[in-house]
Amino acid sequence: MKNIRTKQFQLLTDHQIVWDLLVKNYEEYGVRAPFFEYALTSTWLNTRYLYRNRLWFDEDQAVGFVFYEEPCTDIYFSLSHGYEALADEMIDYANRCMPGNDEEKTLVFSPNQKALMEAAQRKGYRQKYVDEQYVIDFETAQLNYPLPEGFHFVDHDKADPVKLAMCTWKGFDHEDKGPFENWEGEDPGTVWNPQKAYENVIRNIVAPPPHSTYEYEVIIANENDAYVCYSGMWWVPENKLAYMEPLCTIPEYRHKGLAAAALSEHYRRMKALGAECMTGGGKDFYRKIGYNRKTSLFGWKK
Repeated sequence: MKNIRTKQFQLLTDHQIVWDLLVKNYEEYGVRAPFFEYALTSTWLNTRYLYRNRLWFDEDQAVGFVFYEEPCTDIYFSLSHGYEALADEMIDYANRCMPGNDEEKTLVFSPNQKALMEAAQRKGYRQKYVDEQYVIDFETAQLNYPLPEGFHFVDHDKADPVKLAMCTWKGFDHEDKGPFENWEGEDPGTVWNPQKAYENVIRNIVAPPPHSTYEYEVIIANENDAYVCYSGMWWVPENKLAYMEPLCTIPEYRHKGLAAAALSEHYRRMKALGAECMTGGGKDFYRKIGYNRKTSLFGWKK
């Protein structure tokens, strides 16, 4: 493989290259393209080590990528079919150069990444856990949960960014760090800072991630027009993939059927566009409402 070269990831020049590689290497049970972009454009990602992510090229065509998500010691891989001979080099790089010591670092593989797992084993890594997530196959299952009485869907074009920030702040249980108030940032030095939730929503509206599809998000409001449930959606037509991320409900509105109704709305919209499957999460909630498949990622440690 004499034409192989590498370069360190650079955000402003390589983002589209990575997206295209992940789309090309898509497999239902592996890392999907929105996984990296969603993290890259979120405030919770530790960005100080992005320069350690590395790309492999065959001439000008990207064929491999080693990268982290959160925590930065979780290392992921994308390797094109036909380039399995690069597996040892990629594992060696992850072992030497990616964040974390031997106790902290975890190499994360999908079931079809046999060459990478064999290379990791040669480096002294062994499988330690399996992370299972539910997906729904649109051809063999469906979601049809109604919106509970007293609630309504919010038109995407009329969404209020402050209300949405409040919904996600509360929906992800951040109220224990402090109520969503003073979001204008009057006291940015505090340990908790609700302004971050607001900034994240505003940033993604003013300068959204390049491949975001916010027009397919689902927002549910109560009778007072307060937002109480939110479900994001990344539509990847090349893979016929509906990538649902994130999903949250404000605590006092949980167990009322709102999340199931939001996902049912996604099901109706995305199936009409040609989606064949939609991602979920690892909680048993997804199985109970009709998600009918599991995907697995394997965590390997020394």
